[in-house]
Amino acid sequence: MMIPVNEPLLGKEEFTKVLSCLKTNWISSQGKYLTQFEEKFAHYCGLNYGISTTSGTTALHLALASLGIGPGDEVLIPTFTMAATAFAVRYCGATPVLIDSDPETYNMDPERVSSYLRNQERRGKIKVKVILPVHMYGHPVDMDPLLTMADRFSIAVIEDAAEAHGAEYKGKKCGSFGAFGCFSFYANKIITTGEGGMVITSDPRLADKARRLKDLAHSPGKRFLHTDLGFNYRMTNLQAALGVAQLKKINSHIEKKRRMAKEYEKGLQNIPGLRLPIEKPWAKSVYWMYGILVEKECGCSRDQLMERLKKKGIDTRSFFVPMHRQPVFSGRGGKVKKVGPYPVAEKLSEQGFYLPSGLTISSEQIEYICRQIKKIV
Repeated sequence: MMIPVNEPLLGKEEFTKVLSCLKTNWISSQGKYLTQFEEKFAHYCGLNYGISTTSGTTALHLALASLGIGPGDEVLIPTFTMAATAFAVRYCGATPVLIDSDPETYNMDPERVSSYLRNQERRGKIKVKVILPVHMYGHPVDMDPLLTMADRFSIAVIEDAAEAHGAEYKGKKCGSFGAFGCFSFYANKIITTGEGGMVITSDPRLADKARRLKDLAHSPGKRFLHTDLGFNYRMTNLQAALGVAQLKKINSHIEKKRRMAKEYEKGLQNIPGLRLPIEKPWAKSVYWMYGILVEKECGCSRDQLMERLKKKGIDTRSFFVPMHRQPVFSGRGGKVKKVGPYPVAEKLSEQGFYLPSGLTISSEQIEYICRQIKKIV
């Protein structure tokens, strides 16, 4: 039987709350659980307002649209990220500017961001309107230098915290630093609503704008009158019911993730050519996925190791393909701006993969996985 790379951890309370929606017929985009989930999740992150959405992708698009991002604007994103980050920028007609990664955290490199902005400053025009860092695989981005640059150049910050529920940067929750924080509640995330997402903010004006845009932008006080181009990004009460139950367990879920990481680290340390993830002193990682790099000293390639693990009943996933290597952006996907080279992102893409990291994984399964890796390499 295959050990899955990830699966959700659901219990009786999730079943009870979803069933209550069915019994009362509150199954669509209104209901008590929506209000509860939005308020409780925003407060958990230290902010005032939560606006639920249909996915992490639509959360990103909604945040950008609420700031008025459009054609002619540039948005700095890491080239090493999931495609949703770049897609959301293109949905607005703006240009993603692709930044290489930090070699230790795999997150967007602040030095590369600084270099790009200084070059624009020398040319006399700052086209960048948003810095959009992604907290990769649950490890926080080094936010201070990005926030300093954003303040200096009057640029907004939107955090993609889809993989970082509960992660902390210098004691503060990820997603709470910028104009918006964006989250995904897909089934493989630390808490899940099946599908779904959320933007959070402490700005009441931005919260109101986002709430209107996500519900087809009906005019205040006069339904079916539209002055803005809105979206149908409404989460259902059924999904929110699941989210409310999951949110109660978020701290124990994070503890399980961190314990999983310690067990992997203990079982895989001192293997030549196998590079394990780190946790910076200023960070609390939630280890959404336990990702490792297979370097040349390992004696086999990343793909060979993954294939051999599969034969042993162990499911894995390769790291993301960087945005600068995506065929879509050479065609109908529109333009991205490449400011390479991208040696770190390319190394991560070619050598990185993650091991089974779900909340249901047992210590015995982790021990088996580590033992099989040692046998192979």
